[in-house]
Amino acid sequence: MMGKHFFESVLRLPTDVYYSSEFRYGDPVLSPKSLAIFVSQSGETADTLAALKLCKDRRIRTLGIVNVIGSSIARECDRTIFTQAGPEISVASTKAYTAQVMVFALLGLYIAQVQEVPGVKVEEWADELLQMDGFAEQCLKLEDEIVTLAGEIKDMPLCFFLGRGADAFVAAEGALKLKEIAYIPTQEYPAGEMKHGPLALITKDVVSIFGATDPRIREKVVSNMKEVQARSGKVIAIVTEDDTLTEQAADHVVRIPKTKFEFLNALLAIVPLQLLSYHIARLNGCEIDQPRNLAKSVTVE
Repeated sequence: MMGKHFFESVLRLPTDVYYSSEFRYGDPVLSPKSLAIFVSQSGETADTLAALKLCKDRRIRTLGIVNVIGSSIARECDRTIFTQAGPEISVASTKAYTAQVMVFALLGLYIAQVQEVPGVKVEEWADELLQMDGFAEQCLKLEDEIVTLAGEIKDMPLCFFLGRGADAFVAAEGALKLKEIAYIPTQEYPAGEMKHGPLALITKDVVSIFGATDPRIREKVVSNMKEVQARSGKVIAIVTEDDTLTEQAADHVVRIPKTKFEFLNALLAIVPLQLLSYHIARLNGCEIDQPRNLAKSVTVE
């Protein structure tokens, strides 16, 4: 979803996203001019390989974004970009996710450069991407704050992960981490959808974590936060360091570095979210690297 968001908002390039497990059963509309991109850390995911086979049978161009060199998806795709994130031991993916999103950004910028897409400041984007490791390191320095926060909310019965724009997609990844390693039920939605039903689940024990890193829509997110607070829910906000508005509607604010682009702000927000899941799982005595019922590579459909 982050790739789709980047391609459409920056390149104005229509993009569809499918679950691999559903792709071949939905009779997808495929054009000879289409490019199918297959994303996999292991490169061995059975559903993704089946979707890849369907595209090759229909002579659709294929591109793999894969971490493991020599994997099946890497071999079968017409072209492959390796994320080069290094080995990932834990079942729950962390650095592979951020690397995949960075690859989508780099791929999009290459397309913008080749096609001379108007309005895309490729050099400015490239300069900011080169600084992302430093920004991520700054996020890691939030760990003491995250440990304290984890101790306060580790017994929550339910956690909402909410946001708008790119923050909504990062929220979904944050929710997945909490489910995977801390075994806490989550609900993840674009923040504006809360009024269409999920708001009924808010109680004083329920925690809502909002991504609010986009200054263009910050006021809308703050309005959604106030709706949760009005129903006695606890609100945690991930914001950029220059934000002075969101703290008015949050019980706790986690501040991350501000970049020149809202997309990259949202991507950085995943670092404190992953840290939070890790420390909640640790405090609750959960097995973090090998969570129950899960495997690193899903090799059956």
